[in-house]
Amino acid sequence: MARTSPPAERDAVLRLATFNLESLDVPAGREAPLEERVQVLRPQFQRLRADVLCLQEVNGQRGRTGKVRSLAALDALVAGTEYAGFHRVHTRSGSRGGPRDRHNLVILSRLPVLDHGQVRHDLVEAPRHRLATAVPQRGERGRAEAVEWDRPMLHARLDLGGGRVLTVINLHLRAPRAAFVPGHKIGPWEWQDAPGWAEGMFLAAVKGAGQAFETRLYIDRLFDADPDALVAVCGDFNAGLHDIPGRIVRGDEEDMGSGALAARCLVAPEVGLPEDRRHSVLHRGRPEMVDHILISRALLAWYREMEIHNESLGDEVITPAAVHAAPESFHAPVVAEFRLPKAGSGAGSGAGSGAGA
Repeated sequence: MARTSPPAERDAVLRLATFNLESLDVPAGREAPLEERVQVLRPQFQRLRADVLCLQEVNGQRGRTGKVRSLAALDALVAGTEYAGFHRVHTRSGSRGGPRDRHNLVILSRLPVLDHGQVRHDLVEAPRHRLATAVPQRGERGRAEAVEWDRPMLHARLDLGGGRVLTVINLHLRAPRAAFVPGHKIGPWEWQDAPGWAEGMFLAAVKGAGQAFETRLYIDRLFDADPDALVAVCGDFNAGLHDIPGRIVRGDEEDMGSGALAARCLVAPEVGLPEDRRHSVLHRGRPEMVDHILISRALLAWYREMEIHNESLGDEVITPAAVHAAPESFHAPVVAEFRLPKAGSGAGSGAGSGAGA
């Protein structure tokens, strides 16, 4: 696989992007064939011109031999593009070590990867909840169950050259869609009563806020190690900046009520865009911004502009009902561009940024 040099040696521009691919897979059912998805998604990839690309919902595939999954669908998507030669890290199955079956996080990087890992209940123990509405199954009533996050958070430390390090966090939080509660569902999307659905919504909120909390703890470890750490948190938050998960990850000084903590606040460059351009999904005709790139104060010094590629965005509710096997993603890619100072100029070293889980 081809390897390339850090942009400090190669170029002064760094483009960082995030894109939810909506269950990229080699489908066996009614979904759009992979070939049709590649035909639509590959031009979007090429338009990004990304040096670092955070992807969500990349499914793993089993080969004819062996039990460890691969990312064959992603390989097909990037074939013939420069991304095929990028460094790649992804979330892993706890049991087999290869990619997970569904909804892997992937970081593709032109920059060399110094180290990487994933975090899931390493910093925060899963809270326990005793179901209030569940119909008894296998003696479950009366016993508190762990409320675990749906997937890990993925992080990587990237070499910017000149001793500078960029820490990229790829995040996909729980959607505000009711979690399963035994005995209350009729079908995949239909509930038989309001109390069961309401408890499912409560559980979904706990999962999303809980993983945001664990991510924030990891971010603060980075700042403990280096107050000027270069940090970017990218991904599908399934929430706006002013919803609880977004507020937890950002750590805004107004929420914390302390100017002394302002340097630990993550900045959302998207707020500088016109409001009519600031959306990454359409939900029943309502534009929403749920995909974000949040950056540390030190990285803000290098920020220049942001793009949201939402010109061809379909409605995530209406389009699937109107178009059979729609091949596109219903999330728009988000790109942030930075101009890097020459190594050794003293602007945001990020040399010591690192944190153990």
